[in-house]
Parts: sequence; C-alpha cells; structure tokens
Amino acid sequence: MADWNPDLYRRYEDERTRPARDLLAQVALDAPRRIVDLGCGPGNSTELLVQRFPQAQVTGTDNSEPMLASARERLPGVAFELSDIATWQPAEAPDLIYANAALQWVGGHEALIPRLLAALAPGGVLAIQMPDNREEPSHRLMREVASEAPFSSHIADARAMRTAILPLAGYYDLLAPQAAAIDVWHSIYQHPMASAAAIVEWVRGTGLKPFVERLPAELQPAFLAEYERRIDGAYAPRADGRRLLAFPRLFIVARRKA
Repeated sequence: MADWNPDLYRRYEDERTRPARDLLAQVALDAPRRIVDLGCGPGNSTELLVQRFPQAQVTGTDNSEPMLASARERLPGVAFELSDIATWQPAEAPDLIYANAALQWVGGHEALIPRLLAALAPGGVLAIQMPDNREEPSHRLMREVASEAPFSSHIADARAMRTAILPLAGYYDLLAPQAAAIDVWHSIYQHPMASAAAIVEWVRGTGLKPFVERLPAELQPAFLAEYERRIDGAYAPRADGRRLLAFPRLFIVARRKA
C-alpha cells in the first residue's frame, strides 16, 4: 500500500482526535514513566499523551515515514520511531500502550492483543480505540463499487481490504486471563458533514485509500464519482443541509495484573 498522506488525514483532525481524548479519559494512571503511542500518525494522539503526562517518556511509533515526519515537526521534543505493529516489541516494558485508530490495519488480533498486554510493566494499561464501521454505508459502498466492472479486475477481494475486527466480547475474552481489570465499550459518533463530497474526502485519508490506489490512474476519477453518487443517496441531507456521518468505534482499556 502506498504511504499515508498526513495533510489529507489532518483535514478532519478535530473529529479524529475526539475518540482519542475519550479513550485517554478512561486511562486511570497517575504517573506512568514510559508510554508508547502505537500507530501515532501525525502526532495528534501523541500530543494528548504528552499534555496528560508531561513527566513521562513518550515514544510514538508508526510505519509511515511521512506521518512520522509530520509528528516530529509537531512535537520536536518527542521520540518517534519507524516500526510495524505486527512485530513491534518494546525495549523496556511501558506503563501505557496506547493505540488510537491503528490496530484495525493489523491482522491476527487473537495473538496481537494478548501480546501487547503482556508487553506492559506489571499494573500497566493497554488502551485501544478502533473504528468499527465496516458495515456502515461509507464502507459497505466502497466494497460494492469495487466489486463491479471495470474496477473489480483490479481489486481482487474487496472484503479483504481491511482486517475484520472481533466482536467486543471477543476482546474481553482474549484479555481476561492476563488482566486485573477490563473495560470495553462502543460509541457511535455522529459527524455533521457539509456534503457527500466531504464524506468522500474524509474516507479518502483512511478506508478508501487502499481501494483507490489499486486502480490505474485513468479509472480513479470514475471510481470516486460513482462512490460519491452512492454516498449522496445513502446519507440524506438533514434540516440544515448537512449529512450525518455515523462512525461506530470500539474501545478497550485493560490493566495488566501486578
């Protein structure tokens, strides 16, 4: 997959950062010494961690050099490292592993999630937020358009374009043997968007990206136009002319046994 575009991602930074704030609000740690922000992106979530825990050693990791460059520019005093979450291991056990909207891009959650909890210092906290929107119109319509000619010959399996996350209770069961406490919950955010085109712009920075980049350049405008047409039908204008983009998210906060 081609690299991420920090500028496109930041166009809806306030909306993307709100779940990160909500996740951090449920982290009950007083003075963690070492914190890792897994999949830190352009540093918006890392900034929250630095503000909340100014005395901690905070490290951001990501697999995108452009995202890391953006994060370093934003937070020059913070260490940022290139890494792959699927194989990441800390040099020293952190007190907090924080992963906001990152793990949905990584497969093998049955092994990954318990491994992350086990990587913590005793009594440490694993805090995760993941979009749970694969069946929302915004994402269902990506797959529908991708499965039709002339796009389908370039996108082999539209349903495999993003890792399927587990049911909420599945994460509870994965973590329960190692955890002293677990909190799992869903929230559905309702984002007022100016138009159908604005919804397309939002998802171009994340979920739509792997679909578009697999297409030849000459087919990309047609794909986006057809996708926007269907988005326009799926998200009706509200009383003020805006469209409400429903965005379900799954949250996990687990404390490792001391």
